[in-house]
Amino acid sequence: MSDKNSLHEDTHLKVLRLLEATPQINQRELAQALGVSLGKTNFCLKALLDKGLLKMQNFQNNKQKLAYAYLLTPKGIAEKAALTNRFLKRKMEEYESLKAEIETLKIEAATNGSLT
Repeated sequence: MSDKNSLHEDTHLKVLRLLEATPQINQRELAQALGVSLGKTNFCLKALLDKGLLKMQNFQNNKQKLAYAYLLTPKGIAEKAALTNRFLKRKMEEYESLKAEIETLKIEAATNGSLT
């Protein structure tokens, strides 16, 4: 998987996790929590809505009609699980790679340290 696709999936996973935990979060708060622009957040939400992973629900008793809740659909819940599994697999591979690199560096440092 390319770095761009991984980043794209990571962003979608973060959005789905945040919305599952706080469905009434607004786009500005979501953008801030993600550390991205409001425009990127809007684009991401629209993509998730278009894929059928999210649905928007108006607050029935809210006088301010701009307030929505973002709810994960059953398809969204399944996709979040799949994204989580792929994310975890990638991170475990990165962890194993880093562990091997650290061991190599420790050996090099020990060897270099004994020469001085």
